[in-house]
Amino acid sequence: MPNQPEMSPATKELLKKVRMMVPPMLEKFHKGMLGRVAVIGGSENYTGAPYFSAMASARLGADLSHVICTPPAANVIKTYSPNLMVHPLMRENPSHSAPSTLASPVIAMLAHLHSLVIGPGLGRDDLMQDTVAEVIAAAREKKLPLVLDADALWLIQRKPELVKGYKECVLTPNVVEFGRLAQAVGLDTKGDTGREGCKALANALGGVMVVRKGGVDWISDGSDDWTVVGDGEGGRKRSGGQGDTLTGSIGTLLAWRNMYLEAAWETEGKMGRQETLMLAAFGGSAITRECSRLAFGKRGRSLQASDLTEEVPVAFETLIGEKEESKL
Repeated sequence: MPNQPEMSPATKELLKKVRMMVPPMLEKFHKGMLGRVAVIGGSENYTGAPYFSAMASARLGADLSHVICTPPAANVIKTYSPNLMVHPLMRENPSHSAPSTLASPVIAMLAHLHSLVIGPGLGRDDLMQDTVAEVIAAAREKKLPLVLDADALWLIQRKPELVKGYKECVLTPNVVEFGRLAQAVGLDTKGDTGREGCKALANALGGVMVVRKGGVDWISDGSDDWTVVGDGEGGRKRSGGQGDTLTGSIGTLLAWRNMYLEAAWETEGKMGRQETLMLAAFGGSAITRECSRLAFGKRGRSLQASDLTEEVPVAFETLIGEKEESKL
């Protein structure tokens, strides 16, 4: 049994609300109802990031976890785990296919998903970026919840209108990416990347949910009501790839949020769309920070992103747990 993390009263209360969105495992539920999540990312140079994101989604409890990537990345990712469904639908330059043509089969998948993560291992190839822009526009039309990270944020820096005003969207920038996004929308935060800076960026983007990763994670849609801080202890090793656990975790929580909002079981309370969006972001932050804390306790300075993957179910049980066994 891992040692229990220290939590503020505010964090405990927020985690209790996150728990309300976690669906029970009922006999009536069939395959896919507990979460169908896809990750778009994975290119010639990056195969680990989409795997870590998709596996975090699966380890947290999504029924079906997909990776949509380039053919070379697909061949590699398929060797990492037989548990993921890997679709080699993306293309990098040189290619004779137009972005709209490449986006078409991806867009066809959207109706079968509860949430979509874009960015882990995506890269900055123009064709990949333009294809993703087509997918974001289609996902927005379908009101599909999105999580954007890494090089998807590079796209948003250049085309903020893709997500501006879309309140089913979560952005997860680190401090550097946060600064670039602020500059892209003409926002002078005067170096404030904390509570007020996070609120300002979310407002400038029309109320999207921003998770500013850092020593603590600030989470905001621009309003006072849904601005919170993820202040779990975390680990002290900053190896690459830990943010991929965050995106995959948020992806699964967004899928469960969809079930909660549709009253797929006898739910508690009547939380609305914006509160539950914030709770999905907060829950992903809390789980990721606890994964980091647990993994760092075992691995110390040798910690790698793959160590967080193994801690996802442990972090869930430690922070939230099944209703009848809840630690809260």
